[in-house]
Amino acid sequence: MALAQFICSFAGSNMNVMINDISEDLDTTVQGVQTAITIFLLVMAALMIPGGKLTDRYGRKRCLLVGLVVYGIGALLSAAAPGLGVLILGNSILEGIGTALLIPPVYILTTLIFTDLASRARAFGVIMALGGIGAAAGPLIGGLITSALSWRAAFVFQALVIAVIILLSRRLEDPLPPDPTRSFDTTGAVLSAAGLILVVMGILAADDSLWLTLALLALGALVLLGFFRSVRAKERAGKEPLLSTALFRDRTSNLGLVTQNVQWLLLMGSSFTVAAYLQVVRGYDAVQTGVIFTAATLGLLVSSLAAERLAQRWPQRTLIVTGFLATLAGIVVLIALAGSSPNPWALTPGLLLIGLGLGVMLTPSVNVVQSSFPEEQQGEISGLSRSVSNLGSSLGTAVAGTILVAGLSTGAYAAAMIALAVIGLVGLAAALLLPRTPAR
Repeated sequence: MALAQFICSFAGSNMNVMINDISEDLDTTVQGVQTAITIFLLVMAALMIPGGKLTDRYGRKRCLLVGLVVYGIGALLSAAAPGLGVLILGNSILEGIGTALLIPPVYILTTLIFTDLASRARAFGVIMALGGIGAAAGPLIGGLITSALSWRAAFVFQALVIAVIILLSRRLEDPLPPDPTRSFDTTGAVLSAAGLILVVMGILAADDSLWLTLALLALGALVLLGFFRSVRAKERAGKEPLLSTALFRDRTSNLGLVTQNVQWLLLMGSSFTVAAYLQVVRGYDAVQTGVIFTAATLGLLVSSLAAERLAQRWPQRTLIVTGFLATLAGIVVLIALAGSSPNPWALTPGLLLIGLGLGVMLTPSVNVVQSSFPEEQQGEISGLSRSVSNLGSSLGTAVAGTILVAGLSTGAYAAAMIALAVIGLVGLAAALLLPRTPAR
């Protein structure tokens, strides 16, 4: 299960160091590659809620396996892509759909199998460690593969890892039987996906037209409003909606969801910004860029694998607050050192702090949300939780990438990182509002 989270996170970040190679090979632009990356993350976010709901009806293991197969097909199609359109179909669409089907079962099964806080923290710690490493080490692994072979080989690598996961999944047991009688809210699925797509596409259009951005954001908000009205109508009629409004009545869970969204926004936004800056502004190749990101990978690995010990010693609120403070400090260091030193290694202290901070708070944020609901609601909350996190990833790439693409210079880089820091303060505020609970 942890390996599944690794490859999905890897897919969301490894293309960051292939920007120049892909744009040259496919005769496209940096913004075209950014669009492909963002659409992949957006498809995950838009379809994660329906994906979580389907696990109740068809079973968690079955959805996991179907998602792996779809993802593998998308990876192979991307490896053979003759142009940007086919790359978007394989990487952004098929891999995004596969991820939306396979990730909710990972979190549901983990929550059901590990029942106490310490063991669940250990399990989620491993999953979040590999997920964070996939996101942080994606640039290094992708860079090595791209330099040694080609960017296409990176997608073949993904397909091979998927094959290994399918083999390992044969012995996986589903604790709960599927319920084929559970209804599926198709209208709600379409409305929620359409609304999320419009919102993020509005952000992407910011560097082209302010009016187009405002129009897309307004339309997206209207579609999402229609989605929530549809949900309420179904609940009043005694029918099962795609997403129960009861999920939003738990204050602790709501705050936890905000912290999750901001955490992944910071991770993917800073990853894209730094990678694009190093390649486009400073002219580093894929391997050089990936090696610099090793600092963030090490930070994530060390702090995520310590999740069980940390959960036993400190309250989850304390860990989340500390994580945000460390991450914000890392962003400040990045901004300060990037402008004052031409040495690429000057970026490593900031990246290390970001990795440590994110690793400290990723697991407790997931635990706060998942532990707030009983077994019968795990399908819904897992889908919502993953959708919120992946929406954060999508928005991070969109917001930071849009600022950076608008003017690829030191000033634009600093502006993108400052924007991320401001959003990080929102996450810190949500963390401070979490209830004070003793370590268990």
